Order: sequence, then C-alpha cells, then structure tokens
Amino acid sequence: MTAARSQGAGQSKPQRSGQPRGRSRPIRVLVAKPGLDGHDRGAKVVAAALRDAGMEVVYTGLHQTPEMIATAAVQEDVDVVGLSILSGAHMTLFPRVRQLLTDMGRPDTLITGGGIIPPEDMSDLQKQGIGKLFGPGTPTSELIEYIESWAESHLES
Repeated sequence: MTAARSQGAGQSKPQRSGQPRGRSRPIRVLVAKPGLDGHDRGAKVVAAALRDAGMEVVYTGLHQTPEMIATAAVQEDVDVVGLSILSGAHMTLFPRVRQLLTDMGRPDTLITGGGIIPPEDMSDLQKQGIGKLFGPGTPTSELIEYIESWAESHLES
C-alpha cells in the first residue's frame, strides 16, 4: 500500500486549526480509494483541502481493499476515514470498512466520504452507522466543517 502523510503548517495564508477547541493534536484523517475505480483527482483535492485546514492526512492511493483501508486506519490511529467511491459499489464498501473497523476495536472512527451516491443510498448508509456523505461539486469547506464539528463532540482532549 502506498500511503502519503501530510500536514498543513507554516503557510502564509490563514489556516483553520484542524484541532477542535481543547485538543492537543490535529484531527487525523485517512483518505482512500477503494475498489477498481481509477479516478482519484477528487480524493486528492479533498486530501489537500483537509491538510490545508490543519488536519493530518494519510492518502492510501488507488485500488485499496476494505481490509487494506481498515488496517491502515488502525495502524495510523486515525479519527476519520474518508472514502471516495465513484464505481457504484458504495453499498458494499462503506459497510465493509465500518464492520472491519468495529472488528479491529475501532468502532469510534468516523466513516464519511463521497462520490456518485444516490440520496436514498446515502440515507440507508447513514442508518448503518456511516457519517454524512457528499456528492460531486460539494465545497470542501462543507466537508471540513462537518469533520471539525464531529471531532468537537466525539474526540477527547
């Protein structure tokens, strides 16, 4: 697995903290492209935006299995897993990653993501414990605000 880690720091433009009030470390996010989909431009844009917001980001690269994603999430001790799925396999991949993380002792990890996902499937996935999902064209600021808000109420200082 190819994983790249980056953290926004020392840039001249004003940064969001990436750290909920009272937290001593940045929010850690793993961005992954599961399955056979070979289009990762959106995932890279999201990873860069999260990094620029002050979060610590691990990008796993293309063609990851749910097992590879869950293992990387545990090894990297991330708070959030973001899946980018354009292949139509979202109803299988999101629940599988959720189950694997639960089995690995990390049911507390937020699983969010986006792609081409019909609204009714988004609703069904949220009922299965998946966080908010985002469609094409969603401003990255919306995703950042969602993760920061989730972290404030779910992560310890």
